[in-house]
Amino acid sequence: MLSSFFVEDHVKQALMEDIGFGDVTTESIVGENEVFAASLVSRCEGIICGLEVFKTVFKVLSDKVEVKLCATDGDRIQKGDLLATLKGPGKYLLLGERVALNYIQRMSGIATETNKYQNAIGELPCKIVDTRKTTPGFRAFEKYSVKVGGGALHRFNLSDCAMIKDNHIQVAGSVTNAVNMVKANLSHAHKIELECDTIEQIKEALPLGVDIIMLDNMSLEQMKEAVELINHRAIVEASGNVHLETVRKIAECGVDVISSSAIVAKAPTLDIALDM
Repeated sequence: MLSSFFVEDHVKQALMEDIGFGDVTTESIVGENEVFAASLVSRCEGIICGLEVFKTVFKVLSDKVEVKLCATDGDRIQKGDLLATLKGPGKYLLLGERVALNYIQRMSGIATETNKYQNAIGELPCKIVDTRKTTPGFRAFEKYSVKVGGGALHRFNLSDCAMIKDNHIQVAGSVTNAVNMVKANLSHAHKIELECDTIEQIKEALPLGVDIIMLDNMSLEQMKEAVELINHRAIVEASGNVHLETVRKIAECGVDVISSSAIVAKAPTLDIALDM
């Protein structure tokens, strides 16, 4: 779950960015004490996410705005569904509209896209996970949305797990050098993941006792060979060229995890509207 303290702080910054020195349009049209009602309505099918964040926007603006949620994060929604009702000073409803919609449309879009990928994997014992290719400052919201959509989470940041990539191997001189250098410096509480581009690298890595082996941009045939070679001695992650059309075939190779930036970076926003 997202911390309420974190959400409120983030929302305050977003409102400051959007409001600037004041909403010159609303201040010209709406009186201070004029009360209005509004409805949050879905314009399409998808997975809803970010309802509490949406609610927090108006909570930060004024305790006079009453927001009643009609759905729960993770619900599958249809076009025309009522998601929330709002009542309060029209000034604050209009002041928070865009920021509140930005959160919920983006988060719902990610949850919906993630759900498509996980559903494509189907009954296979494999999870779609995110990457660190996220929007600066918005990572916590994006990762929460992946979870709501039925996916699983990769490391949140660089301190969560040691992940040895191709550039690390290049600098260290070899797979063996890179793994041994990380092991010498790592806490017992951290796992080690190694990115492998070739079968030869996997063969070199297996005696070193890494926890996760990532198969980077391998063909389906190479992935099947790699899974058989690893034979449960490490968690197997597949990455690279993952699309909705290919994710099922990748899962069928026997990998445990499929990581993809597409579920976040390429997720379209969900069409949700606030009607006064």
